[in-house]
Amino acid sequence: MRQAPYAYYYEYAKKIIKINTFVFIPFCFIDIMESKKYGEGRVGGTMKATEQHYSIKEAMLFSQRIAQLSKALWKSIEKDWQRWIKPFDLNINEHHILWIAYHFKGASISEIAKFGVMHVSTAFNFSKKLEEKGLLSFSKKQDDKRNTYIELTEKGEEVLMKLMETYDPTKNAVFNGALPLRELYGKFPEILEMMCIVRNIYGDDFMEIFERAFENIKEDFIEQDGKLVKRKPKTEEHEKELASQAN
Repeated sequence: MRQAPYAYYYEYAKKIIKINTFVFIPFCFIDIMESKKYGEGRVGGTMKATEQHYSIKEAMLFSQRIAQLSKALWKSIEKDWQRWIKPFDLNINEHHILWIAYHFKGASISEIAKFGVMHVSTAFNFSKKLEEKGLLSFSKKQDDKRNTYIELTEKGEEVLMKLMETYDPTKNAVFNGALPLRELYGKFPEILEMMCIVRNIYGDDFMEIFERAFENIKEDFIEQDGKLVKRKPKTEEHEKELASQAN
């Protein structure tokens, strides 16, 4: 795995939590930036067996803690996710594919597999089902005949927008579990250490797409009457504003 410059992680942390000092950066970022003293570093580098800086017990306790917490969280997440998308006759993989295709504005099957964390055959088969439902279209690019690309149809985007509108945080167990932390600290957990771990496993590209998707939501959607709705194009908003002023 390619190792990113140490300064990159600092800038990444600043971008997320919008700070200008090291004071509030989680230890994982500080550890990454200081890891140069261990040869190529702990992240994305190589470390000799003789340079082990942890005990087997410590490693097992950490990995099992993560595994069992993730399993418990996923059971709750899966249940809520399925309940959310059930009225639209979608499963989790299908919804995830629509989500990725929207934020990519078209994506190859290999990109869907990579960023949807699924096997290529799974990505292809569920994409075909979405095509049969009229939610996706398949195509080939003139300069890339080897890869198959998918794109949301008008119906597919409409379904995705309706899903956004029907999101109800009160029916989301993870949200409700984090709510006391927001009430205590004034914001939801940033989960930066978890994001750091995921970045080290799946790479920079994965996290960049992850962040792009949520930045798109911040920019493209507004809250209206307690629902998330897509922001009108600026030209349309301007025309409505002029019309209201004329009246």
